Formats: sequence, C-alpha cells, structure tokens
Amino acid sequence: MFCLCLTAAAVAQGTDDGPITRVPVDKSAPPPKDNRKAPPRSDKIAPDESSSKQTEIDVAPPSGDEKHPGAEDSEFNEFHPWDPHKAAKCIEVGDYYFKQGNYRGAVSRYQEALEWKPKDAEATYKLGEVQEKTGEFAAAMGNYQAYLKLLPKGPYAEKAQKGVDRLKTKAGVSAAQSTPKPS
Repeated sequence: MFCLCLTAAAVAQGTDDGPITRVPVDKSAPPPKDNRKAPPRSDKIAPDESSSKQTEIDVAPPSGDEKHPGAEDSEFNEFHPWDPHKAAKCIEVGDYYFKQGNYRGAVSRYQEALEWKPKDAEATYKLGEVQEKTGEFAAAMGNYQAYLKLLPKGPYAEKAQKGVDRLKTKAGVSAAQSTPKPS
C-alpha cells in the first residue's frame, strides 16, 4: 500500500510541469564559448587598473565657461547648507530663549535657522520680533517687511503689519538719534 502511494506521487510529479514554463531552445544556435580563461571586458582597461575609475565624474567647468568677476570672494562659489529639520529645531530653541528673556540667544538661534533654511517665514518674523525687543528697530522692521513679502496672508501677517506700523516712527527716531546733527 505504501509503495502504491509513493508510485502515484512520483507519477503525479512527473506529469505536472507546475509553475515553471519551459522556454524553447534554438537548436541551430552555436554553443557558448568557454571564456573562463579570459572573460570578456567591456571597459577595455588594463588588468592592474581599477575598474571604478570609469565611474569618476568630471566636475570641471565646460570649456569656454567664464567665471563671474570676483567669484572667489562672492556667494556664487559658496555652498549654503539647507536642512529644514535643523532650522525647525533652531526656531524651537529660539522660542525657548525668547520665553526665558534671553533675547541675544534667541536672535542667534533665529539667525542660525535662517542659515539652514533661508527665507523661512516663521524664523524671519520671530527674528524681527526679538530684534524689536532688543532695540534694533530698523532690522526688526526689515524682517517684518520680509515676512510680509514671503507670506502676505500668513499666520503672523497681521502682527507683522502692526509691527511695521509701530516701528516706522521708532526706526525713524533711532536713526535720527544715531546720526549727528550738523552744526
């Protein structure tokens, strides 16, 4: 009985091709060459040379590409990092410093946030807010106006507009006080 079951299973396996599909083979094709001694190389490099040399990227400027005058010391050659996560963290720490009354620390962190993510509307507004607290009225007004250019209908737009209106007189007064009067 046991032998009969094994025989039936063997017959069933032999007749079923299962999920494997047999591909017809071209009998007229030549047999493959034995290339174990000298495998084909598509990169045509010397055996002692690295194959990764072919993956080097040429970063030289195109021929005839003229440099911008004064580009050595300008922002054209400078790489500015961009990391919105670090910017958000800097804003969070700046908010903490602002609540603690450490305005110099808050200014530093908001400026750092703007280094990580230039034109960040929230950092721009909050930098203006803390600059107003420290008496830097012209800079604060500039940041409020920059915020309004970035997000004219943003969450801080109304406060920024009120800050601009409030600082128009203060910035004018502080500028007049810092410039000596002619005698």
